[in-house]
Amino acid sequence: MEAFTKLVNQVDSFMWGPVMLVLLLGTGFYLTIGLRGMTFARIIYAFKLLWKGRTAEEGSEGQITPFNALSTALAATIGTGNIAGVATAIYIGGPGAVFWMWVTALVGMATKYGEAVLAVKYREVDEVGNYVGGPMYYIKNGLGENWKWLGFAFAFFGMIAAFGIGNAIQANSVAQAANDHFAVPLWLTAVVLAVLTFMVIIGGIKRLGEVAGKAVPTMALLYVVGALIIIVMNIGELPAALGLIVSDAFTGTAAAGGFAGSTIMIAIQFGVARGVFSNEAGLGTAPIAHAAAQTNDPVRQATIGMLGTFIDTIIVCTMTALVIIMTGAWTSGETGASLSTLAFNTGLPGFGKVVVVFGILIFAYTTLLSWSYYGERCAEYIFGVKVIQPYRYLWIAMIFVGALLKDQLALLWLIADALNGMMAIPNLIALLLLSPVIFKITRDYFADK
Repeated sequence: MEAFTKLVNQVDSFMWGPVMLVLLLGTGFYLTIGLRGMTFARIIYAFKLLWKGRTAEEGSEGQITPFNALSTALAATIGTGNIAGVATAIYIGGPGAVFWMWVTALVGMATKYGEAVLAVKYREVDEVGNYVGGPMYYIKNGLGENWKWLGFAFAFFGMIAAFGIGNAIQANSVAQAANDHFAVPLWLTAVVLAVLTFMVIIGGIKRLGEVAGKAVPTMALLYVVGALIIIVMNIGELPAALGLIVSDAFTGTAAAGGFAGSTIMIAIQFGVARGVFSNEAGLGTAPIAHAAAQTNDPVRQATIGMLGTFIDTIIVCTMTALVIIMTGAWTSGETGASLSTLAFNTGLPGFGKVVVVFGILIFAYTTLLSWSYYGERCAEYIFGVKVIQPYRYLWIAMIFVGALLKDQLALLWLIADALNGMMAIPNLIALLLLSPVIFKITRDYFADK
């Protein structure tokens, strides 16, 4: 086991080393430039489309409303990464890591936009009437037969990765939070979580979209409001916190309190890695959800889709980071969810802890739901529609494994990180090769506006 752990560590370090960081950021920068800054210039237009997207376009094809498609994608991204992931980035990389999370998100908006454009353009309808799409389909239908192996690679890695990052880790986060704060036995949480998950995923994407469309906006709003109260109460610390984030991004962070210090490279590495882990820009997961949207225009849905990265990182992750830094908790020596809990409870004694705990419970649960859909679509691409029901039952069984897991949790995080990187590579290659399609469709659409 020790040798296997060492091997996974090496793979993980390579996958999230300089090459991957350059590929992720480089693709985002390239698409941002090719789109002529559209992702920034059209941000207000995107929110207008999102508001209209609560109902389907007349005569549109698809299964869920544009709003619910974004909510399903956000259900997967707004999760433990926004709470524990941000805290871990700050603990290891210092406040400067937050700046690099912002950079990743800003260029990631173009990446997420490109993914959604291609997902809707190249989507298919399967044998049972589901609208299916994502990297494996835009690789197959956009790049042709010679590239089908690349689509298979994405689907294979996605199918396996889902059980780690989207299932076991999320189930464990819920079980541990319920046990630590409410003394709920791990097995009881596993049973309740399995039943609640089964009730949703058995209804397919339509039921999942309806649940996500209500749960995600409600919990995200409550979490952001809780953070804003703390920020307003400590408003005098805000300029110094923002200054620390920007300055430390280019100088590294000296040791302070329980913080051991970090270099610029560590700040960049963990800022980018945690940013991608949180918003999944470049991973290729979100377009699987957007492919099911009721729309007749790839650009309209993609413009809504790019808001996922903005909401996840620029809004929610920033709230977590500012609370951690402004309350001074980042020098405490705590890390992960414990650091976020300490920070919120310092800012709002008693109530702050409740905000974080319920945030973890709801965010992890909705992440578990969305990733079940991602993994299911990846499995269907490889094995066909006959795999859908067995995959759902296996998904429920894995919840018990994750909820009861203790000793191997750190190893599971490493494996999940490595598989995420393996998913990203085929998707980023496809985005770069199909970028002329993205640019042309976008130019044609906005030429008429």
